[in-house]
Amino acid sequence: MPQIIFFALVGVVAYVGYRSFIREAERITARARRAEAEKQSGTQGTLVKDPKTGEYHLLKD
Repeated sequence: MPQIIFFALVGVVAYVGYRSFIREAERITARARRAEAEKQSGTQGTLVKDPKTGEYHLLKD
């Protein structure tokens, strides 16, 4: 019985680690795509609108 609990726990940890890895890889890929688009268009950053104040500011990574 302890072996089943151990392997179940290892499986859960592996799944959570995998999901975390995928999330981080998607974030890095999105940042690289933004940087490439900025390089091709000649811009120096991405502006986002603050919903509270209505002002624009540079996107923070």
